Amino acid sequence: MNREHLQHDYGLRFDWGLPGAKAVGADADVAVVVDVLWFTTTLTVAVDAGIDVLPYRWNDDSSERYARDSDAVLAVGRSRAANGQISLSPNTIRRTAAPRRLVLPSPNGSTISFELGAGTGVCVGASLRNATAVADWIARHCTSTSVVSVIAAGEKWPGGELRPAIEDLWGGGAVLSALTAIGRGADASPEALAAMTAWRGVADTLPQSLAACASGRELRASGYPQDVVIAAEVDRSTAVPVLEDRVFRAAAQ
Repeated sequence: MNREHLQHDYGLRFDWGLPGAKAVGADADVAVVVDVLWFTTTLTVAVDAGIDVLPYRWNDDSSERYARDSDAVLAVGRSRAANGQISLSPNTIRRTAAPRRLVLPSPNGSTISFELGAGTGVCVGASLRNATAVADWIARHCTSTSVVSVIAAGEKWPGGELRPAIEDLWGGGAVLSALTAIGRGADASPEALAAMTAWRGVADTLPQSLAACASGRELRASGYPQDVVIAAEVDRSTAVPVLEDRVFRAAAQ
């Protein structure tokens, strides 16, 4: 891999998808995964409800065994969720009795988090709901020289290629902007600066912009408008999900 793609000269980094996570997050002190529609929004809603969340690979035949061995409930596919079942849809968590532990697979954010869980750095889940809380936690628990890599999960095209999802660019930019506001942006990479600029361009119109973007339109057309509303709850949550021993738990405040 080209060294220049690793953003080694910068303390605040930004990149896309699992390849980007491996490139800029492998040696980071903190890797922040952002998957606004849906994984990290659902993650924050779950942690708000006191649920420990186990990320896992998507469409993996071993997921049921993994959930059973982990003494956890396995989230079902969103289109198959019946009353009383939890899926990737954050609204299902708000409408269902909270389990103690939940395996929550997804093709993007959860898969990335699962892979990062095998590394040595800290992995944190962030969405628009907790962007400022995540930045504040990083500022309290890391030094001024700690490397922070923000990973926009993105989506997939039908052929499996990465589709950069603008909502994840905004979510990553919100975290990076909050870090910059508390004095941590002096050594941000141009990629990180671009994410911040994108976020500032929609911060004042976020609910409308999220509903109007491609992923927001897709979810509304598929019958999940409330999930888009939940994802637009900017800084409504103070929970910071930190991955420890492959389990996301709320960090101590």
